[in-house]
Amino acid sequence: MLTGAHSIIYSQNPEADRVFFRDVLQLTKVDVGHGWLIFGLPPAEVAVHPSDENDLHEFYLMCDDVKAFIAEMKRKSVVCGEVQDMGWGVLTKLTLPGGGKLGVYQPRHARPEPMK
Repeated sequence: MLTGAHSIIYSQNPEADRVFFRDVLQLTKVDVGHGWLIFGLPPAEVAVHPSDENDLHEFYLMCDDVKAFIAEMKRKSVVCGEVQDMGWGVLTKLTLPGGGKLGVYQPRHARPEPMK
């Protein structure tokens, strides 16, 4: 029934952030017309957390070693925040060229098998 998920990151400078995803994170991509890129992602998961409000969503990328990820980003002149031990994982936030923040974490929680 489901074939994938499509996440959207809103940006004040989408062109710069697209270049970041293409050149720095080196995600696969497809041009859907006029330079508008859609990027491929590694296997994904979704969790539902309790909240007093609906329509709140968060997006994180995951990695095997957050400290190695931060070191690689530093070599590429990308600013990452302090490492935070959240219990469920080790988290940093990188600053996108458009000014937004993107969480990247090394999970400690169990991971589901990808859907087939």
